Amino acid sequence: MKHIARKRFGQHFLSDRGIIEDIVDAIDPKPGQPMVEIGPGLAALTQPLVERLGRLTVIELDRDLAIRLRLHSQLDVVESDVLKVDFTALAARMEVPKLRVAGNLPYNISTPILFHLLDHVGVVEDQHFMLQKEVIDRMVARPSTAAYGRLSVMLQWRYAMEDVLFVPPESFDPPPRVDSAVVRMVPRAEPAAVNQPLLQELVQVAFSQRRKLLRHTLGRWLEAREHAHSFDLTRRAEEVSVDEYVALAQAVAK
Repeated sequence: MKHIARKRFGQHFLSDRGIIEDIVDAIDPKPGQPMVEIGPGLAALTQPLVERLGRLTVIELDRDLAIRLRLHSQLDVVESDVLKVDFTALAARMEVPKLRVAGNLPYNISTPILFHLLDHVGVVEDQHFMLQKEVIDRMVARPSTAAYGRLSVMLQWRYAMEDVLFVPPESFDPPPRVDSAVVRMVPRAEPAAVNQPLLQELVQVAFSQRRKLLRHTLGRWLEAREHAHSFDLTRRAEEVSVDEYVALAQAVAK
């Protein structure tokens, strides 16, 4: 019986064989590597991955799809909402220090998934995700551009990222109404040491009213913390680099 894509799960199934091969080539899985795929769906990406790996762990929320996936002898199926999966504990159960993570992420919750994985970055070797191209543009955006924002700062602080492949709507069934792309995310070996929740709060405040100068948003936040710092608040949030946000969070934490 054909599986009907469910809107509530944000399901769009990859069907273009050429694109699938390009994605697998970009991931470059090797035999025996511990990999976790998020949202395997109808196994379009899963099958070529497991053929190269030998074994693959998959996370699938849809019960009907999970039942199908369990019939595959080389798959270990975690039936769960990915936002509830403890990747650190998963790595421990698999008895490996690092995981490779991949998947076609549900576009309706892609940003929460990225932030959830940020909490487990210590057990991640690399990540390859298919996402809405607009989201990837925000992830890799440079300062002083319209796409640069909270997502850019938080992820660039912790990962080196690149947009590796464009994926048009017709590569899916059903086709989404947006363009897609594949991003490679490699955790930085020596990221700047900073209190992550504090940095996240600082950046969120800064971009809460991105058209206003920072003295109206971040300035008030700093005043409330009684923090005197020689930080230029006559700029807008998008004009401040990742390194400057990190340095400010480090100074506030002292």
